[in-house]
Amino acid sequence: MTTGENSQSAALLELFADDYSREILLAADESPRTAKELSQRCDASLATIYRRISTLQEHGLIRVHSTIGSGGEHKQLFETTIETLQLAISDGELELSIETRDELADNFTTLWNNFRENI
Repeated sequence: MTTGENSQSAALLELFADDYSREILLAADESPRTAKELSQRCDASLATIYRRISTLQEHGLIRVHSTIGSGGEHKQLFETTIETLQLAISDGELELSIETRDELADNFTTLWNNFRENI
């Protein structure tokens, strides 16, 4: 692992060590949720939720969808992008790998395009 990869892995491990960040990721993985729903679910203030969401977005671990509620109000729904998370210890080094749902869609598109080209 390079120094840049080490610092990014360390930042992600620190992020996953945070109780609120983990709770947000787990709740947003079950279904897209508003910040208010996440606040209630995590028993945290909205300011705390928005700070964690911002950090999770910086790392590409959560995305936002805008929608319109039943009363015509604009709402933001947050959902996780994580498909798999793997942590391995090998030869005295930590290896962290995260596969996001976007990567899976890209992989499928590449596979499909290769399939079409070979027909």
